[in-house]
Amino acid sequence: MSPRLAALLPLSASLLLLLSASAASAAEDPALAYFRDLAETRNFTLGRPVSPRLTPDGKHAIFLRSAPRDPTLKLYELDLATQQERELLTPAQLLGGAAETLSAEEKARRERMRQSLKGFTAFQMSADGARLLVTLSGKLYLVARTTLKVTELPGSGWIDPQFSPDGKFVAAAGADRELHVIELSTNTARAVTSGATATLSHGTAEFVAQEEMSRPRGFWWSPDSQALIVQETEESQVEVRWVADPLHPEKAPTKFFYPRAGTPNAVVRLLVVDRAGRIPTVRVRWDDAAFPYLAGVTWSKNATPTLLVQNRPQTEQRLLALNPDTGATEELLRESDPAWLNLDDNAAGSTGERRPPLWLADGESFLWTTESRGAWQVELRDATGKLVREITPVTFGYQGLIGLDEEVGAVFVRGGPDPREAQLWRFPLQGEAAAGEGLAMTEDRGRHQATYAPVARLFLRTTDLFDGTWRTDVVSADDARVVATLRSVAEPLPRLPTTVLTRTTGEPAFDAAITRPRTFDAKKKYPVILSVYAGPTSKRVVADARSFLTDQWMADQGYVVVRLDGRGTPGRGRDWERIIKGNFIDIALADQIAGLQALARQHPELDLTRVGVSGWSFGGYFAAMAAIRRPEVFQAAVVGAPVVTWENYDTHYTERYLGLPQANPEAYRVSNVTTYAAQASRPLLLIHGLTDDNVYFQHTLQLADALYLAGKPYELLPMLGTHMVSDPLVRMRQQQRIMEFLARALSPTKTR
Repeated sequence: MSPRLAALLPLSASLLLLLSASAASAAEDPALAYFRDLAETRNFTLGRPVSPRLTPDGKHAIFLRSAPRDPTLKLYELDLATQQERELLTPAQLLGGAAETLSAEEKARRERMRQSLKGFTAFQMSADGARLLVTLSGKLYLVARTTLKVTELPGSGWIDPQFSPDGKFVAAAGADRELHVIELSTNTARAVTSGATATLSHGTAEFVAQEEMSRPRGFWWSPDSQALIVQETEESQVEVRWVADPLHPEKAPTKFFYPRAGTPNAVVRLLVVDRAGRIPTVRVRWDDAAFPYLAGVTWSKNATPTLLVQNRPQTEQRLLALNPDTGATEELLRESDPAWLNLDDNAAGSTGERRPPLWLADGESFLWTTESRGAWQVELRDATGKLVREITPVTFGYQGLIGLDEEVGAVFVRGGPDPREAQLWRFPLQGEAAAGEGLAMTEDRGRHQATYAPVARLFLRTTDLFDGTWRTDVVSADDARVVATLRSVAEPLPRLPTTVLTRTTGEPAFDAAITRPRTFDAKKKYPVILSVYAGPTSKRVVADARSFLTDQWMADQGYVVVRLDGRGTPGRGRDWERIIKGNFIDIALADQIAGLQALARQHPELDLTRVGVSGWSFGGYFAAMAAIRRPEVFQAAVVGAPVVTWENYDTHYTERYLGLPQANPEAYRVSNVTTYAAQASRPLLLIHGLTDDNVYFQHTLQLADALYLAGKPYELLPMLGTHMVSDPLVRMRQQQRIMEFLARALSPTKTR
C-alpha cells in the first residue's frame, strides 16, 4: 500500500464513524425526517405515470407507474371514454417473489440513460396496439392487451428489444453480442448477424453514443419489416478500464471500453441486414475516417434512410441519404461551426432517439433543427436537403420538437421567450408567411411537455407548474378539451419551496434562483450555499418547484441557497454557450461570482463573507475550482463526483469543448483541478462513488493525491455506488454529511 493511500484510509474511516454517530443522534430530528420523505418519494415524483403512450385508435393510454415510495414500475391501461384504469402486469407476477437481476451490460445501459427505477422501466407497443413488450431480468414477455395473456419469449440477456413495424417480429441485442430476431408466430429466435468477438459487437450503441449523443440504439427496422440497419462496433483499439466492487473483493472486476480524450474511439460501421437472411448483408459506405461519429439514423416510411455523422472535433456534420440496396450514401445537407455543433437532444422521442430529420408522409420533405443562425430553429427542407422555409424564428427559444399534423398543417414545439419555462406552441407548416406566426398552446408558468398522436388528433400533455401542480392529460388537438387524465398516486407536496426566480442586474444578466429559510428574517444576514452546475448541457434555474425541495431543506437550516446560470449553459443562444471554448473554468467562475455579487446588492440578507459551494459531476468540478482558486469568495466546497483531469474524461464530451489534448495542451492544463491544488486553503469535502463508470473514482483520487502531496487538508467520503445516488437511505446520509460539513465551515447559527 502506498503511503499516500494509507493516509487517506483513517480519514475515510473516521468520517464514516462520524456519520454513524450522527445518524443515531438524529432519529428524532424533524428536518432529517423530512429529507427522508424527499428521498423515499424522489422529491414526491414516485407514483406519477411514466412513458405514457396512446393506442393507435386513440381509445386507450398505456403507461407505467410505481407506488409513492417504491420505485418498481408496473404496467397500466386507461380507457379514455370510461376513465377506467386497469393494471395489466406487475413484475411480481413474473418473478414469483424472486429479486430482479440485471446483467452488467444492462446496468451500464441504465446508467447511461440515468434510469434508476426498477421493474418495467420501458415498454414497446405493436403498431396495431394489440400487444405490448416488456423486459424483466433480461427476459422478454409479450402481453396481449385484451386477454392479458403473457408469453415468455425465448432466450435471456436481451438489450433494447424493438417490435418490427408490422408487429410480427421482435429484434434485440443478445448476450452473445449479436443481433437476433424473434418470430412471434413460432416463438423462435435467430441471430441475423455473425462474427462477434470480445471486441466486436452487433446491435448496440457504443459508450459515447449512449452517454453523450442521446443515441441509445444500435439497430433500426425498415418500414416494411424486411430489413434492419445494424451497428457494428469494433473496440479493439479502445482503452479498457476495470471497475471492482471493493465491498466484494472476491468478485472479478467489470470491464468497460472507455475512450478518454485524445485516445482511439470505437470504430462504428453500419450493415443493412435482411431479416430472413435471403439477401446478402450490405455494408454502408461513408467517409467514416473524416466523420467517425454516428449521431443518428432514421428509416421512415416512403423516405430514404438517413445518417447524421460528425467529424471528431464536432465542428462539421453531414446528413446523408442511404441507398439500402447498395450501401451508398449521398449528402443531403452539411453544417459547420468554428467552435462546435450541438446535437438536438431536446428533440428525442419516447425511445430516446433523436427525431430530426422528421419526414413528412410523402417522403418529399422533412423537418430539421439547426443553430446555424445563432439559436435553435425548426426548418422545412425538401427531399434533396434544400431549405424550403424557417418554421420557428431565431428569437423563439426552441426547446424541443413534439411532432406535426400534416392534415391541418401544424408543427408542434416546446419553448418560448423565457428559457426557465417550457411552453407548448403551434407553428404553421406551409405558407408564404415568415416564420414567427406561432400560437402559444399553454401559458401557465412551468415546464410543459407533450407527445402527439396525429391519427387520433390527441396530445398526451404533462403539466409541471411552478406552483406545484403536476398532471398528465389527454387533450384534444381540435378544441384543447381535456379528454382524460392519467391518475397519479404520488404523495402531494406538503409545502411549496420559498424559491424565487429572478435575473441579476448588470450585463450580462444571469438567470438566478433564491431559496430562503421558511423562518426568514429580513433584518438578518445569512450564509450562502451556491448550489451549482455551471457547465454545458444543463440549465439549473427552471420553473420546476420540485427541483428546489433539497435547496429548501438546506435553506431551512439557516442558509440562503442560490443557483445561477452563467455563460456556457444552454438556453441563451449560440454565442452565450460557446464562449467557454478552450477553457472550462475562467468565464464560468467569473460569472458565478459576478452573479453572487449582483444578487447581494439586490438582496442584502446574503452574507458574502460566508459562502459555500456544492455541486455534482461538472458541478463538483466547479466547486473544487471555486474554493481552490477564489478562497476570498468561497469558504468551503462540497465536491461531488468531479471530473478533475479532463484528459481522463470521454472523447465526445471533452473534445467538443477543449479539442484534443495533443493539439490543445494549454486548454487541458488551465481546466485541470490539480493544476491549482497547491493553492488550496479552504475546507473541501470530496464525495465519489467507488464504482462510478462515467466519472471514474480515479478523478477524486487524483485530486486527493495532489492535495496530499501539497500538504493540504481535505475530507474524503467514498460511496458504495455509481454516478447516480438513488437509494433513499444513502441519499439521506450523504446529504446529512454535507450539511454537517457546511455547518462547521459557515456557522449558520451565527446570523448577523
